[in-house]
Amino acid sequence: MSAGILIVNLAVLAAVLAADLGTREITWRRVVRPLVVAVVAIAIFVKSPQTGGHGLVLEIGGLGVGLALGTIGSLRLMRIRRDDNGGHPISIAGVSYAAFWVVVIGARLVFTYGANHWYTHPLGQWLATNRITVNGLTDALILLAIGMVLARVVRFARVLHHAGHLPQPPRLHRHPSESRHAV
Repeated sequence: MSAGILIVNLAVLAAVLAADLGTREITWRRVVRPLVVAVVAIAIFVKSPQTGGHGLVLEIGGLGVGLALGTIGSLRLMRIRRDDNGGHPISIAGVSYAAFWVVVIGARLVFTYGANHWYTHPLGQWLATNRITVNGLTDALILLAIGMVLARVVRFARVLHHAGHLPQPPRLHRHPSESRHAV
């Protein structure tokens, strides 16, 4: 595995964790920035997208798996609510969210390492039998990562679009001027 692949994967992991871990306000910047990065990543790393056959199916499958994983990660492992100061939407992600991303990125790195060192010949035979190029396989892995990020972005965009429908934070005490019987 090249140092470039390792660096890109670790950079994606670091960027996602830095942007999401803990309690963070959801802003349009958290929607637009990953979209720009995704477009740039596709332009740089997707060398020769497959336009038909099994290669195209693999690339679409990679994107689909990425969207599914990103949806699972953002819906199941990240909470969204309003903050206590002004009701702005916030995301809350903890150790389970970080572990999820580490496992997925780690699995991609292990697969890439294995493709170059452990099962090069069988993988090459499978690619040849199915008429899929190595670039098609690489593109599918890149699209998997982009799909994960896009699923998170879609969730944030929906939250911002429907910000008026988020649950309010619990009120712990009342102001003395508020009546208990006010309607």
